[in-house]
Amino acid sequence: MASSSTLSAQELETLSTKAIAAKASAYCPYSKFRVGACLLTHSGEFIQGANVENASFPVGTCAERVAFGTAVVAGHQNFKAIAVATDISPPASPCGMCRQYMREFATPSFPIYMYDKDGNYTVTTMGEILPNSFGPDDLDGGGSS
Repeated sequence: MASSSTLSAQELETLSTKAIAAKASAYCPYSKFRVGACLLTHSGEFIQGANVENASFPVGTCAERVAFGTAVVAGHQNFKAIAVATDISPPASPCGMCRQYMREFATPSFPIYMYDKDGNYTVTTMGEILPNSFGPDDLDGGGSS
């Protein structure tokens, strides 16, 4: 699970650069709405994701879920922050499905950096974008170990 932590200037720079670069990998032939994401693990690894659309629209996967899924499959479950980058201004916030998906691995204090088309960002927390959330700690057993 993520905990409240401050990023160093170098971590924030790398996180933003990799999230913005991940947009180039987006597969979005229908919406043309590119989204890149980069997740920073507590062990210092940066894991990128990009949105992947499908002709059957609900089957597509958002960049945030791609990044988290890739990280979890690689054995990570402890995260420091995520950055999400789009080609619009102001920056886009993670969708509702992504918010709940991220909450599985992030506490309310988990920082979310949202980058716009010019590389400017706003920062929020998991608790701010998903108040009164339902997470692993609400179930017996507290989620996976």
